[in-house]
Amino acid sequence: MKDIIAKSEHHVLSFFNANLNTNYVYHNIAHTQRVVQQAAVLADLELLEEEERQKLSVAAWFHDTGYVLHPLNHEEESVRIATEFLTKLGAEHFIADVSQAILATKLGEKPITKLGRLLKDADCSHVGSENYNEYSELLRKEFELSQTKTFTDQEWLQSNINFLVHKHQFYSVGGAKLWGTQKSKNIAVQLKAQKKLGRLKEKLVQKKEEVTSPKKVKEAPGRGIETMFRVALRNHITLSDIADTKANILLSVNAIIISMTISTLIPKLDNPSNAYLLIPSVIFIFFTMVSIILSILATRPNVTQGKFTKEDVAAKKVNLIFLGTSTK
Repeated sequence: MKDIIAKSEHHVLSFFNANLNTNYVYHNIAHTQRVVQQAAVLADLELLEEEERQKLSVAAWFHDTGYVLHPLNHEEESVRIATEFLTKLGAEHFIADVSQAILATKLGEKPITKLGRLLKDADCSHVGSENYNEYSELLRKEFELSQTKTFTDQEWLQSNINFLVHKHQFYSVGGAKLWGTQKSKNIAVQLKAQKKLGRLKEKLVQKKEEVTSPKKVKEAPGRGIETMFRVALRNHITLSDIADTKANILLSVNAIIISMTISTLIPKLDNPSNAYLLIPSVIFIFFTMVSIILSILATRPNVTQGKFTKEDVAAKKVNLIFLGTSTK
């Protein structure tokens, strides 16, 4: 009987590899191995005798083998498979305790034996794991694949909260000690996620109402449009002021230049010896006058009629937020 655990492990692994449907992404080899490990930890805390350890380990290995045949009543099938294995192995004295421990893992079942309490806590050790959300999503996916059950995020969160708060409890001192604290944290995380999802749903409903409400559709963009025109008007005034300032500088400077030219150069042109100054003076005065004319044209306002077509807008021939255009 010393190698009964090793033989159980080999038999279950081979059995799962050959028969378990790939839809079972949670109740698979990884889950069984995790339950076996946690059952061993609980056995250490409870100081079980060697034979009790062996029975607990065998029950842990076989507790989900029934998923291969009847997922909804897999505990009974698991007992049958374990009984056949133990009978062939000549370990009939294991059958009663192993069977009771496996049947104790049924949902809603209250274990009456020590091995049943330990195995049930090991089977639900994921509720006290830091990776609870990952295990929960695997179970959700398994329901979708194997039972065609689909859940919304809100429904799945509520299902998890109901299970953690109302349906699950630890039946051994070791289980409560090892996983009780983290279970409480996981409950808090689920409740927080539920509240967050509820607030998000409320915001979506509120946003939908705002979109479908005629009042809010009209009022909401009004302030934005006013701000846009106000900023555009301020920009136009600023740009016009800059242009007026520059034109004023050019007008003042060129007026001073012409005054100085008339008062100093022209009297000297009467002297034949200053004939060489005639052409430069004419050119100088000419470009000074041109500068004055351009400055005056720059300050001349562009009076628009506010009439334009869609083609003018597409060709960017008109500025829709220019004051002379937007007033129309």
